[in-house]
Amino acid sequence: MFVKKLALAGVMTVLAGTSAMACGINARVSVVGNEFPAIQTVGAGAQECSGAEVTTNLTADHQKINVPGMQGNPAEYTSAIIANSSIVALMNEDVIRPLDDLVAKHGKNLKKNQLVTINGKVMAVAFMANAQHLVYRADVLEEIGVEPPKTYEEMLAAAKMIRDKGIMPNPVGGAYKAGWNLAQEFNNMFLGMGGSHFKSGSAEPNVSTEAGVKALNMMKALSEYMNPDFLTHDSNATNAEFRAGNVAIMNMWGSRAATLVTADGVPQEVVDGFAIAGPMTAGGGSTPASTLWWDGWTVAKNVSDAEAEATFVAMTHAIRPEILADGDVATQAVWLIDGYKPTPAAVGVFAAAEANTIPYPMLPYMGLLHTALGNELADFMQGKESAEQALADVEAAYVAAAKEKGFL
Repeated sequence: MFVKKLALAGVMTVLAGTSAMACGINARVSVVGNEFPAIQTVGAGAQECSGAEVTTNLTADHQKINVPGMQGNPAEYTSAIIANSSIVALMNEDVIRPLDDLVAKHGKNLKKNQLVTINGKVMAVAFMANAQHLVYRADVLEEIGVEPPKTYEEMLAAAKMIRDKGIMPNPVGGAYKAGWNLAQEFNNMFLGMGGSHFKSGSAEPNVSTEAGVKALNMMKALSEYMNPDFLTHDSNATNAEFRAGNVAIMNMWGSRAATLVTADGVPQEVVDGFAIAGPMTAGGGSTPASTLWWDGWTVAKNVSDAEAEATFVAMTHAIRPEILADGDVATQAVWLIDGYKPTPAAVGVFAAAEANTIPYPMLPYMGLLHTALGNELADFMQGKESAEQALADVEAAYVAAAKEKGFL
């Protein structure tokens, strides 16, 4: 419930009025994070600070490099921009520091619901909420005479009609790239099918179940209407397909929605037909087949106190309320910042929060299961093995990793 409250509370606060604060620092700041527009805005905001060098490495590979980049002494990166999934790996490896003293000294303009508290200590500062939800071409659905799908079953029916009418050969999009993305699509669908990743009160895996099989079968059915190279498509490639006019319905991140059709060269019919709705359900369930997220930033443990303080000051400056005065910035995310007012691009994330979408599990061993899912599900999606075998392989890989880490 933490993420839901964070998302809802963050967007209902009214700006009390704060003056722009100067940002002077006296030690290096080095930031690693993802590359979508809202995070690029945060990175650029940190680089506005003067007095010392501020560098950013914003890349889709951030989760592969943030832990190694913070394990050195001194750490290469003084801050990692993370989400409620990726903070777990940093906590497990003990590479980020509690922020309570820095919040007391420099965080007077941060709201309480931005402070991500774990075991009684502030370990991150959240700046936006996120979720995956329906993105679609309203003009294409109107052409086939159907309403925007509210279930994945309805999405499949619409996809068949679009293909049968010769409008698009592969009308469904999805970030199904083998690895992290494919695992996340399974997580969404699995929760929508009523699944629970772990046996109650334990780190024992619980995906090799009827809900797991149903989730995989739905994903396979959807993939039949995707580009044949779907296992190479992350969010960037999936959005490129939508922009090119090749996709009419897809499950996509709210953080990508505002800028989806603003790129150069997007056909006018795609721009005009672009629309957003809430997350879909699956298998007759009422729980959305999605997850709620927050994104935020951390401060490295293995850096000097001066670098830690400079990093906190720079990152706090980057998420100050004044950035929302820029209309383009205001539409980039569901900001958990004073003064944020919902924009049309926030419709899907709001709908996800209001529909009781389950937050992504912030458990110390969830990352191991996510990795196992990403490594083991591609064979099923390619028709090389059964759903049951793929899920058994997932659980075996997870158990081996969890035993090595001492969770089992």
